[in-house]
Amino acid sequence: MKDFVALYLALDASTSTLAKVAALKRYLADAAPRDAAWAVYLLAGGTPRRAVPTGELRALACEAAALPAWLFEAGYAATGDLAEAIAYVLPDPEERLDASLADWMTQRILPLRQADAAARREAVLAAWRGLSADERFMYVKLVGGGFRVGVSKLLVQRALAEWSGADAAGIAQRMMGYTQIDTPPTAERFQTLLADDPGGTRGGQPYPFFLAHPLAAEPATLGDRGDWLAEWKYDGIRAQVVKRDGQVWIWSRGEELVTERFPEVTLEASTWPDGTVVDGELLAWRHGEDAPAPFALLQKRIGRTRLSKAILAEAPVRLLAYDLLESDGVDRRAEPMHARRARLERLGIATSPLIDAADWPGLAAARAGSRERRVEGLMLKHRESAYGIGRTAGAWWKWKVAPLSVDAVLVYALAGHGRRANLYTDYSFAVWNRAPRDAAEAEAALDAPGGELALVPFAKAYSGLTDEEIKRVDREIRRTTVEKFGPVRRVRPTLVFELGFEGLQASTRHKSGIAVRFPRMLRIRDDKPLHETDTLDTLRALMEVGPHGQHIADD
Repeated sequence: MKDFVALYLALDASTSTLAKVAALKRYLADAAPRDAAWAVYLLAGGTPRRAVPTGELRALACEAAALPAWLFEAGYAATGDLAEAIAYVLPDPEERLDASLADWMTQRILPLRQADAAARREAVLAAWRGLSADERFMYVKLVGGGFRVGVSKLLVQRALAEWSGADAAGIAQRMMGYTQIDTPPTAERFQTLLADDPGGTRGGQPYPFFLAHPLAAEPATLGDRGDWLAEWKYDGIRAQVVKRDGQVWIWSRGEELVTERFPEVTLEASTWPDGTVVDGELLAWRHGEDAPAPFALLQKRIGRTRLSKAILAEAPVRLLAYDLLESDGVDRRAEPMHARRARLERLGIATSPLIDAADWPGLAAARAGSRERRVEGLMLKHRESAYGIGRTAGAWWKWKVAPLSVDAVLVYALAGHGRRANLYTDYSFAVWNRAPRDAAEAEAALDAPGGELALVPFAKAYSGLTDEEIKRVDREIRRTTVEKFGPVRRVRPTLVFELGFEGLQASTRHKSGIAVRFPRMLRIRDDKPLHETDTLDTLRALMEVGPHGQHIADD
């Protein structure tokens, strides 16, 4: 495993793409195929399930290092990373374990998922006794399910192509499904990645997804309106449905095989001709409705492996097709967009409707009604565009509506992780339960909590600020802290932020009664006094509602 650890450290230490590719190529040149298979799996986003609960790892670290729990927790809070904290406190190794990455994964890590607590304890302590500090760090990342590194899947594909001489597009194609969680990598699967296959796809293998760029400029900059197909941008789960050899496979954009979770879509696709692959959106869509249900209803289906009749009836799912990637067993991706769409429509599969607007102002008017249709805006696709791999500038654009926003005040803060472990970067925000009459009443409510006027936490956010803004907020958090709960600080509210989000839903799981979708910080509102922060009524007014005006509540 030491070679993989050295690769990880090299990748983590550099921000240069060229340096990362070079490090990967050096590793691949010396690695056995079974080790390279696991390295590519992990670096491309594969996530083996957690083998040892993090609570056990913390307790075992205290035992091995003879530390009281409070002292270990203080070190963990300082580093912001469990694996790093454990690697720091463990005593020097007593022996040297020098197994390969594949052996560690298949013989020492994955079997721990089926082991009892006593067997896990003995295995973890034995591993720590035989590993260096850097190797212990990696071991904890792998057994704890927390492995992450700053490498994209595209970068891994590039390194594989340059090292092997194989076509990069072909590698991208063959890597689809490679990181599927229930299919461990092997030397044979790794060799398949590198072998150009003129026969194309096999079985249930999907194609790499084609992605759109966000459109920041006015759409008129794209040229003639007639060159572009416009569709609604739906808010569901992007998926490919594959029908080959009499079977159906459904893949999420994250390359997770989710066939069993959507039996109604599988049943529909079973009637398609063999050799058909469709790209589209999985949407919760009640029978007889003319628009999809809010995403919150679809969430009831996400993550469930057992589907009751009640949930299937309450949250029926349908596929709305965007594109045809394969028909009659022939790869159609190189055909122009308008031709692929014509083929798709002839198959009789429910297809995302085109928006009938003669010019850009007409499309802008249609886009203005996106929220009423429960869509995120528009998709613009050039009529002649092929279906590419990843993002190809100029071919597909997503023209989303501006996010909803409110002004909220920071009330809690949590320290970050990694290089931001010593900065408070994760924030909780609140709004008033009603509008204060004036600044004096707002300040009085802070001084006498529990009264009729109160701030109600409703959202957490950690993205949207620059490094300098984070440092500024961190200083204010430390200055205004009034209480500590472990790593969390409660502060006297002084900082007002404009928060943006994609939508709101009623929720019985949150004290505010509201769940926020994709919150992020848009800006610090130095111009906004505390008493002018928004209220729960503001949020309720923005809240999306389900069909017939009924809010969608979580289970």
